[in-house]
Amino acid sequence: MMLAVSYPLLLLVIGALLLLGSWAPMMLRRLPLSLPMLCLLAGFGLSFTNLVRLPAGPLGDGGVAEKINEMIVVLALMEAGLRLDRRFSLRRWASVWRLLLIAMPLTIGTLLLLGHYALGFGWPASLLLAASLAPTDPVLAADVQTGPPGAGEDGETRFALTAEAGLNDGFAFPFIVLALLLERGVADIGHWLAADLFGELAVGLLVGTIVGRAVGYLLFELPAIKLSNTGEGLAAIGATLLCYAVTLMLQGNGFVAVFVSAIAIRSTCPDDAFHVTMAEFSAQVERVLVMLILLVLGWGLGSGLLQAITPMGVCVALVLIAVIRPASALIGFAGSREGRYARMLIGFFGIRGIGTLFYLQYAFNRQPFAEKQAIWAICSLAIAASVFVHGILSKPAMARADARRLQNQEG
Repeated sequence: MMLAVSYPLLLLVIGALLLLGSWAPMMLRRLPLSLPMLCLLAGFGLSFTNLVRLPAGPLGDGGVAEKINEMIVVLALMEAGLRLDRRFSLRRWASVWRLLLIAMPLTIGTLLLLGHYALGFGWPASLLLAASLAPTDPVLAADVQTGPPGAGEDGETRFALTAEAGLNDGFAFPFIVLALLLERGVADIGHWLAADLFGELAVGLLVGTIVGRAVGYLLFELPAIKLSNTGEGLAAIGATLLCYAVTLMLQGNGFVAVFVSAIAIRSTCPDDAFHVTMAEFSAQVERVLVMLILLVLGWGLGSGLLQAITPMGVCVALVLIAVIRPASALIGFAGSREGRYARMLIGFFGIRGIGTLFYLQYAFNRQPFAEKQAIWAICSLAIAASVFVHGILSKPAMARADARRLQNQEG
C-alpha cells in the first residue's frame, strides 16, 4: 500500500486521526453513528479529490497493508480477551461453542455453495470467499461487546459476541490455507486436517496458555516487583507480540494463541485495575490503525474497487448480513435457554471487518486467483454494509437488550 501524499499532508492526516480517535467516541455516544462509518465516508470523499492517490489494487497487493491489518487483528484479540470477566469453562462458554461449531460452519458452507453455483467461482475461490466472510470481527464491534475489564457481567449477548469474535478468526484461518492449497492443486486433506487445522489449533492453545500464565505471573505475582505497579499499558502490546511471534515460530495458530493468552492473563488477579489499563492501551493503538485502514478502504470504494461486482455479488454480500449469519446463529442456538431477543441480536450482529481484509491480502499476496477482483468487490461491499447497518442499529438494539437484562435482574 503506497500513498502518493506530501509529507505535511501525511502529518496532518495522522494528527487528525489521533484527535478524531480520542474525540469521536465521546461525541458519538448518543448518536446512531460510529467512528468506522465516519472513516469510510471520509475516505470515500477523498477519492474524489487529488489529495491522496493510491496505485491500482492498493488493498490486495503489497505486504505493508497485510501486516498492518494483521497487527490490528491480534491487538483486537488481546483487547477482547482482556475485556471478558467470565471465567473460562466449557459450560459457561456454551453459547460460544454454538456459534463456533454450528453457526460458523453453516455460514462457510452456505457461502461456499453460493460462490460456486450462484457466482460461478471455482471451488478454491469460493472457499476463500466463504472463509474470509464467515468470521465476525473483533475490531469494529465495540458497541456490541462487553465493557472494560471489571465492569461485571454484561449479559449473554455481549459475552457471546465478544468471545466468538475472539476465537473465530483463528478457526477461519485454516480454511484460508486450504483455499490456497486447492488453488495450487497440492491439497492433501488428511495432512491439512492433521497439521493446518487441529495441529496448529493445538499449538496455539498450548502456547497461548503457557505465555498467558507466564505473563500474568510477571505482571501480577512476581515477588520482587510486579510489573503491574508500573502502570504501563505497553505491556499488553508486548504480551501480544511475544505470544504471536512464539506461536508463529512453532507453526501454530497465532490468532487463537493471542486470545487464549489474554484469557489466561485476565484470570490472574482479575480484580487488579491494571487489566483496564492494558485493554485501554491496546484499544487506543488499534483504533488509530483501524481508522487509517478504513480511510484507505473508503478511498477504494470510491475509486473502482466495486467495478467487478455483479448483481448476484451484491445479493451475496447483503444476504450474508441479513439472512445467512442470522439464520445460522438461530440454528446454532436451537434448544438453548437464551431468549428470543438475545438469539436475534447474537445472530444479527455478526459484524464483518478488518479480519476479512487481512485474509484476502494474505491469500492474494501468496497466490493469484482469477476471481480476485470479484472477491474483493463482494467482501468490500459486505464490510461497508456491515459498518453502516450494524453501526446504525447497534446502539439502540443493545441499549434495549441491556435494559431488558437489568429489568430481569431486578425482577
